Amino acid sequence: MRSYPRNSPQAATRILALAMLADGHQCSSELALLERLEVHEQLGLSRAELHAVVHTFCEDLIAFSAGMCWADLSKVRPAPLRQVLAEVDDPALQGMLLELSISLIAADRHLAEGESVVLAAALLQWGLPRQAPPPAPGQSRDRKIITAWHCAT
Repeated sequence: MRSYPRNSPQAATRILALAMLADGHQCSSELALLERLEVHEQLGLSRAELHAVVHTFCEDLIAFSAGMCWADLSKVRPAPLRQVLAEVDDPALQGMLLELSISLIAADRHLAEGESVVLAAALLQWGLPRQAPPPAPGQSRDRKIITAWHCAT
């Protein structure tokens, strides 16, 4: 798996890609949310750069798990998860990524096991507060997401 400079926009984007792919697929509601929230601008990237990092992450997953089917490939493994999360150690960036990850995961209104694993790992590895952040203005938080948050802490 490739690595990126610590706290770089690419390292941050890869965490969001992990959150989006942790359920085994990337749905149109997640992509639409990326656009609506202008995540690329929040991270200091162009749209093309953000999508290139997501694409590269998919390539890394495929290379990391040669010979596996996509369903097995998308299962979150501890070592790569720790590596990806370790590349962001700035508390403000971690908080922003956690909020964006929760929003992306909630976009399809379903919490998959892999998604809860990613959230729990981020909370534990980053040592974030046990209180869930409030939903962004105009957004409601899915009850399953709230439950996953509290179960992870």
